[in-house]
Amino acid sequence: MNLRAPSIPLITVDPYFSVWSPTDKLYDSVPVHWTGKPNTLRGTVYIDGEGYRFMGLSDLPVIEQTGCRINALSTKYRFENEKISLQVTFTTPLLPYDLQLMSRPVSYMRTEWEPLDGRTHSVSISVEATEELCLNLRGQSPVDTEIVRFNEEDTVLGVRIGNTVQKPLHCSGDDIRIDWGWFYLAVTGENAAVSCGEYKDKDGTMTSVKAVSGGREALFVFAYDDIESIMYFGRPLKAYWRKSGFDIKEEILRACAAYGDYLYGACQAFSRSLLCHALEDGGEEYADICSLAYRQTCAAHKLVYDENGETLFISKECFSNGCAATVDISYPSMPLFLCYNPELIRGMMRPVFKFARSDDWKFDFAPHDCGQYPLLNGQVYADSIENQMPVEESGNMLLLAAAVSIADRDASFAAENMDLLSKWVEYLVEYGEDPGHQLCTDDFAGHLAHNCNLSLKAIMGIVGYAIILDMTGDSESSASYMEKARQMAASWIKRAANGDGSYRLAFDRPGTWSMKYNLVWDKLFGTNIFPREVIESELASNLRRMNPYGMPLDCRNTYTKSDWLVWTATLAGSREQFREFIRPLWKAYNYMPSRVPMTDWYDTVTSKQIGFQHRAVQGGLYIKLLEVSGKMKYRFKK
Repeated sequence: MNLRAPSIPLITVDPYFSVWSPTDKLYDSVPVHWTGKPNTLRGTVYIDGEGYRFMGLSDLPVIEQTGCRINALSTKYRFENEKISLQVTFTTPLLPYDLQLMSRPVSYMRTEWEPLDGRTHSVSISVEATEELCLNLRGQSPVDTEIVRFNEEDTVLGVRIGNTVQKPLHCSGDDIRIDWGWFYLAVTGENAAVSCGEYKDKDGTMTSVKAVSGGREALFVFAYDDIESIMYFGRPLKAYWRKSGFDIKEEILRACAAYGDYLYGACQAFSRSLLCHALEDGGEEYADICSLAYRQTCAAHKLVYDENGETLFISKECFSNGCAATVDISYPSMPLFLCYNPELIRGMMRPVFKFARSDDWKFDFAPHDCGQYPLLNGQVYADSIENQMPVEESGNMLLLAAAVSIADRDASFAAENMDLLSKWVEYLVEYGEDPGHQLCTDDFAGHLAHNCNLSLKAIMGIVGYAIILDMTGDSESSASYMEKARQMAASWIKRAANGDGSYRLAFDRPGTWSMKYNLVWDKLFGTNIFPREVIESELASNLRRMNPYGMPLDCRNTYTKSDWLVWTATLAGSREQFREFIRPLWKAYNYMPSRVPMTDWYDTVTSKQIGFQHRAVQGGLYIKLLEVSGKMKYRFKK
């Protein structure tokens, strides 16, 4: 990867257990939670009794970092001095085809060293973690520490730290960190040891835990037992990995055993495959962006199971108010999961269907969210009709349902929910052709009436419903909805045209422009209700709007959204035209002054972050992979 990552992933499990390095050199800062608050880890290598720092801050000298390579599932650092070279590899095995493994709250740090001067050296590696890993803020309350025995043979040594006051799921919010459950630090290797102690820095003293290994190779394990993960309409749910019946100690043992046997190799194989496909489909810049986005996208979710054993994949709206199971987060994120495991799409949708059927939801359109992470007790975004997103969310749910049906070649999940889908499609038929004064997913730009791109979502949502009807055997009704979509598309082309080949932001605003990213589903489905010449002329106008760091979202401001930029780029008729959109996006991340996990909302003139970070919407960057795969192509039965 040639991209200088704005922030480097270290531990990426879920919204509470997500640790990053905000500097190019691992020893130039303390690691931080995705929110930017310290999650202090310190790594030290002792060579012949002399200590050198490779991670975090201390008074010790550093061992020089000579490299950092990032792929989809691992971050590999290399350090050297005149005596040894040290490789430190962080891996979180978020393999999407194995949900048990993907849910396991375990991340690895493997160390290997070798002499560079031809001499024999005594080398040990020490890793220290502080109370910040198990508290919202350091010092908020006392913590307990405990040495943990995993088995009688002591092949794995460990220690844990947790809040003295355990109140699972007692609060929700956006800029908060977990303060219940237990953080575990474990180690395998020769001459291993663990201990509890204190960590001192300029702000005072914290309780810490430490693991040490004296072997040529060592495996350090970071794990978190959150006890209860999600409040689901009054019922506390546990993480998906607990379906195995194992407790956290057994799970850590299994994780340690699996790493060397096959797991690391499987992670590298997955990362190589992703890289190769992205490179072939979209070029080097696109491959870099996809590799960096993968762990972030997955770790912005929590994988749990409900009382019926069904998968729930709960997103958190990171730094955009902390909403949980947000429909207009699931919609942009779905390309990644359509590529690798559509069951995760169903896991996103199940909470929304459940809430929409409840007595608490009074509207004829789809809800925005199901709560604020980690408490899913009903929508928190807005109570009034004025601040809902009726066309947006109804279109999103219909397109999610259609896409997952096509991916599986099975519409049974959609069929189970036709009572809601049929109600939502009628809302789009009535109000979607020329949407009223309402919000869309780009709500930071404010209310907008007659939104042309939102109208496209309504049209494509109706197309999605027609596909579901066709798949479930109702070809006659399917044809009727397709005809309605074609009529709306023809009307859209006339009313949205500026006359110069471009199309408007709003039907009543001539001379304006915007990204028409919702059009991408017409291309992916192969329905072609919009003529190619319409798309080509719109793309040509898009390229004229390009700033140094990408195309703005619309004519009202210079900021853009990374997900929608790639969706717009995927409308391109050639790989080279696609890359014309992607190169500025790569530059934006490469030069971005904000050292945070990938933002999706930044300025195209300065590359500065406007807001948002660590959001699941970066799953939308994979839409080119999805398009090239052909998985979304649909052929009607008649």
